[in-house]
Amino acid sequence: MDSILKLNDIRVEFPGPGGAVRAVDGVSLEVHQSETLAIVGESGCGKTTLARCVLGLQHLAGGSIELLGEKVTGVHRGQAGRVGMVWQDPYASLDPRWKVGKCAMETLRLLGRTGKVDELFKEVGLDPIFEDRYPHQLSGGQRQRVAIARAIAPRPPLVICDEPTAALDLSVRAQILNLIKDLQRDLKCSFLYISHDLSTVRFLADRVAVMYLGRIVEIGPTEAIFKNPRHPYTQTLIDSAPTLERLMQLPEPQEGEVPDPRTKWVGCRFAGRCRFVQETCRTQDPSPRTEDGVTFECHFPLGAHISAR
Repeated sequence: MDSILKLNDIRVEFPGPGGAVRAVDGVSLEVHQSETLAIVGESGCGKTTLARCVLGLQHLAGGSIELLGEKVTGVHRGQAGRVGMVWQDPYASLDPRWKVGKCAMETLRLLGRTGKVDELFKEVGLDPIFEDRYPHQLSGGQRQRVAIARAIAPRPPLVICDEPTAALDLSVRAQILNLIKDLQRDLKCSFLYISHDLSTVRFLADRVAVMYLGRIVEIGPTEAIFKNPRHPYTQTLIDSAPTLERLMQLPEPQEGEVPDPRTKWVGCRFAGRCRFVQETCRTQDPSPRTEDGVTFECHFPLGAHISAR
């Protein structure tokens, strides 16, 4: 399968008092043609920084990124035609002084191309009569449709969505998710979908990458990750997601504390929060292992614990 995006051992560091914070710490992954890869994890794990790296907005401390076979070294002149971006808050990402029709056509203008805004609006489920309104005159869901229209207007082969439904009501959230799924199917483009909402990830994604403190600790097909997680952190995320079966029930509190991100790691970075921790975990960094198409970094994966009981 052809790869649209390749990340090879990328690292990002932010200097600060007491030492540098390594926000992304040796991430390698690929996004294949016409697939949706979701990046999930707690707030602060490095998901958005990863997206900024792909866009060329974030300097790398190490590693390399290839988009469509070309190395990403800053903002490319034709970047809008190669990768679209849908940010979390549509009100903040749209210019309040522009009518939304102009906002939607912004990427095409940057590329020196033209298009029909009414056709673009219909494609994302918006009535063309809205094109002469300003962002504040639209609802949150309508504004996000404009942002999506702007991202897909040049027909980029890759679209990044960073928590695109987090600022929306539940009913509107479902509409936007269905829109994204329909666009991926119709346009045959690839999506890098960043979220902490596991229910939307399971609905949309073909594969899931679980990120913890700057590292991908597990990656594989969506159903394999949800039905048989190998890494204890993945299981923790799944257990914390609300479901009808656990209605009115709070998840068990996670053991330990999130470590200081300035830590110079020795061993597994999840060791201080893992209920299955052993001495090996505290002294040796786990190497990636692959089983049944799922790659994970854990000395004692969950399947081993379950079978041992």
